[in-house]
Amino acid sequence: MAATDIERGLSTAEVEERIAAGKINRNMELKTKSVKELIIENLCTLFNLINVILAFLVILTGSFKNLTFLFVVFLNTAIGVIQSMRSKKMVDKLTLLTSKKATAVRDGAEVELDLDQIVLDDIIRLGRGDQIPADAVVVSGEALVNESLLTGESDLIKKQPGSELMSGSFIDSGLLRARVIHVGADNYVAKINNEAKYVKKVNSEIMNALNAIVRFASIIMIPLGLALFASSVSELWDAAGTPGNSALSWCFSELLAGHVPSSALLSTVGALLGMIPQGLVLLTSSVLAIATVRLARRKVLAQQLYCIETLARVDVLCLDKTGTITSGRMEVEGTYPLPVEGMGAGEGDAAVPVDTTVLDFALANVARATSADANETCQALLNYYADRPVEVSEPLSVIPFSSSKKWSGASFAQGSYVMGAAQFVLSDRAFSQVENRVAELADTCRVLVVALVDGFTPDGDMVGEAEPVGFVTIRDEIRTSAAETIGYFNEQGVTLNVISGDDPRTVSSIARVVGVPGADAYVDATTLDTPAKLDAAVDRYHVFGRVTPQQKRELVQALKRREHTVAMTGDGVNDVLALKEADCSVAMAAGSDAARNVAEIVLVDNDFASMPAVVAEGRRSINNLQRSASLFLTKTLFSMGLAALCIALPPYPFEPIQMTLINFFCIGAPGFVLGLEPNNARVKGSFLTNVLKRALPASIAVILAAALDIFVARVFGFNQLTLSTMCLLTSCAASVSLIWRISQPLTPLRVVLFVFVVAGILVGVIGFPELLSIANLSMGQMVILAVIVVITCSVFFKLATMMDSLKPRRRHAATGFGRGVRVRLGRGGGKVSSTGSTAERFAKRVVADMAQRREARTVREAEARALEGVAQAQPMKKKPTGAKRSRVTKSAQGIKVSMPSKKKK
Repeated sequence: MAATDIERGLSTAEVEERIAAGKINRNMELKTKSVKELIIENLCTLFNLINVILAFLVILTGSFKNLTFLFVVFLNTAIGVIQSMRSKKMVDKLTLLTSKKATAVRDGAEVELDLDQIVLDDIIRLGRGDQIPADAVVVSGEALVNESLLTGESDLIKKQPGSELMSGSFIDSGLLRARVIHVGADNYVAKINNEAKYVKKVNSEIMNALNAIVRFASIIMIPLGLALFASSVSELWDAAGTPGNSALSWCFSELLAGHVPSSALLSTVGALLGMIPQGLVLLTSSVLAIATVRLARRKVLAQQLYCIETLARVDVLCLDKTGTITSGRMEVEGTYPLPVEGMGAGEGDAAVPVDTTVLDFALANVARATSADANETCQALLNYYADRPVEVSEPLSVIPFSSSKKWSGASFAQGSYVMGAAQFVLSDRAFSQVENRVAELADTCRVLVVALVDGFTPDGDMVGEAEPVGFVTIRDEIRTSAAETIGYFNEQGVTLNVISGDDPRTVSSIARVVGVPGADAYVDATTLDTPAKLDAAVDRYHVFGRVTPQQKRELVQALKRREHTVAMTGDGVNDVLALKEADCSVAMAAGSDAARNVAEIVLVDNDFASMPAVVAEGRRSINNLQRSASLFLTKTLFSMGLAALCIALPPYPFEPIQMTLINFFCIGAPGFVLGLEPNNARVKGSFLTNVLKRALPASIAVILAAALDIFVARVFGFNQLTLSTMCLLTSCAASVSLIWRISQPLTPLRVVLFVFVVAGILVGVIGFPELLSIANLSMGQMVILAVIVVITCSVFFKLATMMDSLKPRRRHAATGFGRGVRVRLGRGGGKVSSTGSTAERFAKRVVADMAQRREARTVREAEARALEGVAQAQPMKKKPTGAKRSRVTKSAQGIKVSMPSKKKK
């Protein structure tokens, strides 16, 4: 490109021409879901649909007081919507931390534009701390670029005329102008993000179990409901004197006459409501919502309720090195002086203090002398010598770091020193003498040599042959809490894999320092050039270097094919595909927008040490929910069994007011108390299996008790009130037995809870017999009741012991080179099945069609924004080129935005 074109940039006519052609930098970042999408997602569920249908049936009867069950539905939906909205608001706030402006040259003047107002071939000016807004090629100037958020490579990359710049990377030092070569969807960042735009299925055992229960209930409710309704209508038909040809024809005639069989409909709805685990769904939402609030206090944002549970079940944790184990900054690992002869005086007969090595003196003072444009290496040296007593000497001349020379230097009264890569600083003779030492140190760190020279020419070249005085090793700064956090996961039996785009030797050395098991065995992912090699490497290595974004995703997929629950941490665009694929993804707040938006958990303070707290919170939630869920599921199961029993032996024995007593004292109160207890025990087994093992014995015991009660009532001619009273008391006995069993081992809180439950039932039955429709039992009836209670409790404890003795099912997975093969080995034999799914391809096509429609809408909006930018740029031509603007720089906390101060008028 000609120099005149670089200075002039595009004209207004050329910009408008490109806008008309659609060559504009549309915003292709992954965005959070809209408010509308969040509300629909939480509102349109099978659970809500079933309850709405039942509510409609109740409305038909005109008994509006029986619509109180909708409160649970509303509360559960509200918790989901509020949590989703809170997460969206937090992530949107974090997104504002990144740069949203760029400086372009148009019509010979520099103008400030929004990123979506840049067009193809725009000349943009980029300086230290700027984020590159679009793929471009350098046309003038030089700079060092940090591409770690894109590639995972922590080393700075030199860019000069002809070099390509990738959107999303940062300028570390230098100043340049570049021509935009890609815009919108053609940018490197956009291509990565587009691959991550598929809808990720939540991998939550609790959610899957709840959905399975609701689906099962919805299927069985239809035949049971129809049969119950027919049985109730038949009773009403008999009570009416059997008019007409049949109960069905009589029911239709009543409906046509406007007479709704309210009692039959209400009794059917009441039985069906018992089959839906409303309380369990609400309890789950409440416990997980409370967990997200607790984590928020620890600066951890859970964007999805169920992700807390998933992380607690993780058995493989994949760590990104940069930003997770390391802070993203550099630090001095150590200094290694060499014996120096004849170092008494330098220029002006000044000498290096006797209590300071020549190496320390040179490093400290060269770093201070070149601090005006300090790169990461220089900043690491400044931090290292900030609290070390090294004499400060006034520089006589300074040679700043140059990417072409690969060294920096300065002259002092005590001598002239240079610091840089040994191959560029030393002569072949001098380098051959220290080559082995450099190679030894370079195994784990970046090595710089410090050498004494005779001085510098006016052009900044060294005078004389450089004589080495020592070495300094620089490495990524490891987070102080990294080793402790890694140790925690080791103790919990979690397999750790470090996956990075950096040099595998560097990654391995850092992994060894923080205690990652198997860190000595590492692999360069550039050698894993076939799916078979990559799949085999998963079983052999725990440290992967030079990994591409696509390979990170494939590694996660390979682990999941082996039936592992995989968590992935990351902060860059290069991590997005793997984050999206993992069962649970964790991102740093200071990372890229895309990483934050696809992650289920965001560490707001960018501290990996918060992870154990998330695991502990998940364990508390899961273990307590498993205990409490058995209470709720007991009611669901025995309601189904009792409904089936009462089809043959009507009527349904429980009255709605009696179910209120059971719901509060036997299910609700103990469920919520046990659900919020501290519990850090490791999660074992399947959620649904664990819950069913506790709930099935109690459900069977209640159904058996009800059957005995009905049989006794028919034999001895007990009335309906006596029958319902006996069913209530025997059900309470089975429920109290279950509460006693799940409260083991007993704690003071659990003892108080058990006493409260028993006392509450006794007070209700004895103190409020009329309210609860309790019959006054005779002595004979009480004896019969006592016998049934003993039988019920004995059956429960016997079945519970049998359930506990059952061995858990074993599952193993074998994988080939392509499609996965799942092998299940259980008590009844083995089963081999494929892990592939045709439905996934159909779902992807649907999602792609929706994305195309959104893309068309985005194009129209982007064109309007770009034209707005042209209009705004016109009056700005007269403004000086040195106008202040916001800058984005990397700080100790991650990304720092500096905004220009506005002058008061």
